[in-house]
Amino acid sequence: MPSQLHESLITLFRNCPTLAPALLRDTLQISVPQFTEARIESAEFTEIQPAAYRADLVVLLSGDEPSLGIVLEVQLSVDEDKEYSWPVYVTSMRARNHCPVCLLVIAAKDDVARWARKPIALGGGNCFTPTVLSLSGVPEITDESQALKDPELAVLSALGHANDPDPDKSARIALMAQMASIGLDEER
Repeated sequence: MPSQLHESLITLFRNCPTLAPALLRDTLQISVPQFTEARIESAEFTEIQPAAYRADLVVLLSGDEPSLGIVLEVQLSVDEDKEYSWPVYVTSMRARNHCPVCLLVIAAKDDVARWARKPIALGGGNCFTPTVLSLSGVPEITDESQALKDPELAVLSALGHANDPDPDKSARIALMAQMASIGLDEER
């Protein structure tokens, strides 16, 4: 059963689909194509066989046509079965949308991020390497204007830096997230 932290992280990305490509581009320095739309897609990867695969969230970037799929997985702990399901998510979405796809793993802890970054041997010399961001690697949002511009990123920053060794910085980040959240519509 997914935890509150897991569901909260998914909600941030569901509420702001552009958060995933922004993290890929700005924080992880991964090239993201130009797009005019970022929309939530079905996270089901069911095949004709009885096996069903379901990612946490899927974002599809598009202009005139799909340009990049982002499969988002929140990982709170090590799960060895993911080395079998993650490649399925990516290749299924790639086949469904006829565009490049990446897997973005948001890891709650640094040790989980280290585990998730390990390349996955597919056989025949092929390898799949997830793109991973630990919550501690999320940018520190301490500026009010930036927090108001990107409330989901501000909240993600507060989650990622709640235990910062500098309690004043941690409190400032949390305050920015709170300020950015006030006034948002109830669903968001």
